[in-house]
Amino acid sequence: MNLKDYFDNNHGTGVLSTADSEGKVNAAVYSRPHVFDDGTIAFVMRERLTYRNIGSTHYASFLFIEGGGGYRGLRLYLKKIREEDDSPLIPEMTRRSLTPEEDRAKGPKHLVHFNVEKILPLIGSGEPPVTN
Repeated sequence: MNLKDYFDNNHGTGVLSTADSEGKVNAAVYSRPHVFDDGTIAFVMRERLTYRNIGSTHYASFLFIEGGGGYRGLRLYLKKIREEDDSPLIPEMTRRSLTPEEDRAKGPKHLVHFNVEKILPLIGSGEPPVTN
C-alpha cells in the first residue's frame, strides 16, 4: 500500500515534531498529511512555532497513531522542499470548518511540502505497511 492509500483509509492522531536551530524541540497535533502522486506530502500551517522551526531546520518527524485502539501507525521522517503562500490548494486542503472571518483572525496559512526520507512502523524498526 502507498502513503496516499494509507492516509485515505486510516484515521487517527498525528503529531508533527520539529526543532529550532538551537535544538529545542516542539511537538504539535496535526491532521493527516496531504499526499501527492509523486510521493511528497504537505501540511497546511499557520505562522506558529512548528512553522518557524521548519523554516530554520527544514526537518520534521510525523508520528501517526491509527484510531481504533492498539499501537498501529507510522513514523515519517521529513525534509521540507518548498512552501506556497497563495496557493489555491490551501482552501481546498483546509479540513477545519471555520467561517471566513474566524479563519482570517487566526492568521496567514502556508502549504508546506516535504519529501518523505524514511518510513517506519509506529513501534519497532521493521518494515512499514506502506511505501512512499
